[in-house]
Amino acid sequence: MNDSSSTRRRFLCTSTLATGALLALGKPLLAQRAPRLDLDLSQHFVDVAHTKFKQTKALLAKEPGLVNACWDWGGGDYETGLGAAAHSGSEHIARYLLERGARMDVFCAAMLGKITIVKAFLEDDPKVIDLRGPHGIPLIAHAKAGKQEAVVDYLKKFSEGRKKAEDNG
Repeated sequence: MNDSSSTRRRFLCTSTLATGALLALGKPLLAQRAPRLDLDLSQHFVDVAHTKFKQTKALLAKEPGLVNACWDWGGGDYETGLGAAAHSGSEHIARYLLERGARMDVFCAAMLGKITIVKAFLEDDPKVIDLRGPHGIPLIAHAKAGKQEAVVDYLKKFSEGRKKAEDNG
């Protein structure tokens, strides 16, 4: 047996054993998952997270898994509780959800005035300026909802600079 076939055989045996071990270990982890959240509860949570802090807090206390629940309003219009709070300018709800594990996005960052995060997104990919949040709401509207004038000004200047570059390019 030559050296390359021995190496190949060793690789195949090792990878087969490793794959089997991972699959065996993975099954108990999958079996331990909690059941899906109730769809009506998820929709209700996203709905109240727009502006109703007490109800948001009560629902999250009852079911912590709602913190990242997402509702599909139809046509690809997905919204989380954090997204609802962000486009509604509900800073107290957004901060509460973030403290409990909600995932920050550029729309929430804009509403909260986290200009460093917004700049990082745009420096990484200038097309982020064109992204739409829940219900098709633009990034700048999230900053306006949070009364974040520094972010609004930055987004306006960024858009103007990008338009000039496109016109000259």
